[in-house]
Amino acid sequence: MVNDPKKLDPMEKLKDESRYLRGTIQEGLDDPITAAISEDDTKLLKFHGSYQQDDRDIRDERRKQKLEPAYQFMLRIAIPGGVATPEQWLATDDLAEAYGDNTIKLTTRQAFQLHGILKWNLKDTIKTINKVSMTTIAACGDVNRNVMCNPNPYQSDVHQEVQDWAQAISDHLSPKTGAYHEIWLDQKKVIDSKEEVEPIYGKTYLPRKFKIGIAVPPSNDIDVFSQDIGLIAILENDQLQGFNIVVGGGMGSTHGNTKTYPQLGKIAGYAPKENIVDVTEKIVTIQRDYGNRSDRKNARFKYTIDRYGLDWFKQELAERLGWELTEAKDYKFDHNGDRYGWVKGKNRWHLTLFIENGRVKDEDGYQLRTALREIAHIHTGDFRLTPNQNLVIANATAQKKKKIIEILESYGIQDEKKYSGLRKNSIACVALPTCALAMAESERYLPSLITKVEDILEAEGIKDEEIVIRMSGCPNGCARPALAEVAFIGKAPGKYNMYLGGSFTGDRLNQLYRENIGEEEILAILKELIHDFAQNRLDKEHFGDFVVRNGYVKEVYDGQQFHQEPKGVL
Repeated sequence: MVNDPKKLDPMEKLKDESRYLRGTIQEGLDDPITAAISEDDTKLLKFHGSYQQDDRDIRDERRKQKLEPAYQFMLRIAIPGGVATPEQWLATDDLAEAYGDNTIKLTTRQAFQLHGILKWNLKDTIKTINKVSMTTIAACGDVNRNVMCNPNPYQSDVHQEVQDWAQAISDHLSPKTGAYHEIWLDQKKVIDSKEEVEPIYGKTYLPRKFKIGIAVPPSNDIDVFSQDIGLIAILENDQLQGFNIVVGGGMGSTHGNTKTYPQLGKIAGYAPKENIVDVTEKIVTIQRDYGNRSDRKNARFKYTIDRYGLDWFKQELAERLGWELTEAKDYKFDHNGDRYGWVKGKNRWHLTLFIENGRVKDEDGYQLRTALREIAHIHTGDFRLTPNQNLVIANATAQKKKKIIEILESYGIQDEKKYSGLRKNSIACVALPTCALAMAESERYLPSLITKVEDILEAEGIKDEEIVIRMSGCPNGCARPALAEVAFIGKAPGKYNMYLGGSFTGDRLNQLYRENIGEEEILAILKELIHDFAQNRLDKEHFGDFVVRNGYVKEVYDGQQFHQEPKGVL
């Protein structure tokens, strides 16, 4: 029995006794003695959209000074589909300056992250976020998180409808506890927590985090096969009909634990669009009832699907819905990256800007944050965060387009053509110095590594070749590294496991090629591989396909084979 009551993970008891996520968070916020809150409350705080962190760069120095760590909080703002108004952008920017570290992080789940917020400022920050119709609730925690959606508006009519479904799913699956409004927005308790109910989640919510994303072919920019529930929009005559249902994807694993692995979602069938909110709810309840609550490392929905099987899942879902999914419809993906530059839609212009690793900040000669702030003051369209940490300035009029170009040029924002295909297809998680799980650098290191790899590509005459490269500071998989053509997962300071063989369209896992290597070895390996690729690739063959075809790694379509013996020379 997976969920033996005697063997439940301690987190289950904590949630059960939390009074629907209240815990003693309020008391911790009011404590003037420390800049931290209690360990139990930090776990509950995630449901409210925040992680307690500290600056690891100065941890040893503060210890020597007999000071507590430099505690701070990361706050994540959930934005279904990544669509934000200029007013919401400006409010986020104001908070980054007033309470944060003067930067805005665009995440791989199309959310905003603010870093460096002190405990004393947390409530005011969340209040301001809510005043502009945004929220942090369920941006983290054992619940459904920010619902992703294809953000590119070149399919304007269809995109808006798909975006509406993303919002509807997000609203429906949002926790109903009053704790968030009581703690952060000073609303009086309406009902005693003993009488309170969570109609979908129950008292202990889900066994682990849960992620949903909607892809609109031909773009798989949300990496639909990495989601707990992936929805593939099916169009006929340019009209949205419904969605193919993909279940059981997920990126995280644990070094040395072969019972954990990244996994590709499996296509379970098709559902008409008018049923999709109910379908997602019923799938969530299956995970609520059957997910592993004894071992959090084996608790994601992917393990539930692998344990019970896809046929069992479809039968269980049919019983809860009262009807069966039909056979999946045909679709085709041709990329999972972003389309950069200006694109014209119906009477509006859309600009996709490359934002390296999603960090919006000002630097000498490159005043990105200031430029975007000025644009937000005059822009009458919206801002769309992409799943690849980039930004779309969407729905600009022809007149505003000219002004936007002037602003960008005046602050040194480069044309995307100046970036290599490798850099434009890169993703890195935050990692050091703030992420407690990070084993190695990621966001601060990947740009310099790419510069050195670009020299190798240029020497082979293929600097503009598009190759998907991703780096995570730990195996949790926030940068979705297991789907990249080339990936690095932190193992120790300066050391990474190197993976090869993901597909350019995000429908194949990569495989471990070398373990625990540093930069010198990384560059030597890539120099050899890139030379072989440049000399011997087939016409239009992508790098991930090449390394599989030539036997550098085996192709992997099932995460249960992710840990198979590498074929690469060790």
